[in-house]
Amino acid sequence: MQCRITTLADNTAGKPHIIGEWGFCALIETKEKTVLLDSGAGVGVLHNAKQLEIDLQNIDVIVLSHAHYDHTGGIQKVLKKIGKDVDVIAPLDLWAEKYNIKDGIEKARYIGVPYTQAALESLGAKFNMTPDPVQLTENIITTGEVGIFTDFEQVGEDYLKIKVDDKFHNDPCLDDRALMVKTDKGLIVVLGCAHRCLINTLHHARKVTGENQIYMVIGGCHLHDASNELIVKTINSLQEFDIQKIGVSHCTGLPAASMMAAEFGDRFFFNTAGTSIIVD
Repeated sequence: MQCRITTLADNTAGKPHIIGEWGFCALIETKEKTVLLDSGAGVGVLHNAKQLEIDLQNIDVIVLSHAHYDHTGGIQKVLKKIGKDVDVIAPLDLWAEKYNIKDGIEKARYIGVPYTQAALESLGAKFNMTPDPVQLTENIITTGEVGIFTDFEQVGEDYLKIKVDDKFHNDPCLDDRALMVKTDKGLIVVLGCAHRCLINTLHHARKVTGENQIYMVIGGCHLHDASNELIVKTINSLQEFDIQKIGVSHCTGLPAASMMAAEFGDRFFFNTAGTSIIVD
C-alpha cells in the first residue's frame, strides 16, 4: 500500500514560500483515507497547503495527538476550509487545562486547546474522544494512550502542568498518542510530540499493531531539553529497532537531531514543513 506523508507545519520551513512555526501537522494520504495529524499553531497550515497544491477538502478524518496549542491551534481554520462534517479523533481529556510554568522564569501560561468544543463542533467537528486505539482503516490506526516500556526515559517535564480544582500538578501527558500506518515495508509511526517518549511510543506501536518491523518514524521526538546521556540511550535503542528512515521535526531539538544525523547517516532526514515522503 502506497502512503504519502506531507508535513504542513513544523518549526522549520524546508522549501521556498513555505512558512515555519512552532508546531506540527502532517497529512497522511493513502488509497483508504486521507488523515490530518494535528494542525500546527494556526499560522502555516492553510498557506503551506496552498503552496504545495494540497486540497484540504479531501481530508477524511483529523487526529489530534495531544491537547497543546501548537498541535491544535490551526484546527479552526482547517475545519472552515474542509467545510463539511469531519470525524476528529482526540484524547479523552482534550480540554484539560494545560499550562507551562517555569519557576522564577515564566509565570503560568495556558498552552491547551485555544477553542471550545462547541465552537469546533459548530464548524463540523465530530469528536471521538477516547484513551483507546482507533482503527481508522485496515492499515491506519492510532496508538491510544501510550504505555511505559523503558526505565531510562522520563515522561513529562517539571514545567508542564495540568490544572485540576485550581491546583497545578505535573502533567503525565496521558493524552499523548501517535498515528501508525501499515505498509509492505513495515510500520510507519507518525509522532506529534512524543511526550510519552520516543522509545516508549515505538514499543507501544509494536504492541498495538502486532507488527515487529518499523520502517519509518517521523515527527516530533521531544528531546529538545534532553541530556546527552538520554539522547545517547535513545539512539542506542533506536538502533535496536533497525528503522530505515528517521525524520525528525518540531520538538526534537538540534543537538539530538545532529547526533541522530551523525549516527544514522542516509537513514536520517530533517522533516521540515514542505517535506513530502512517499512509501510504496
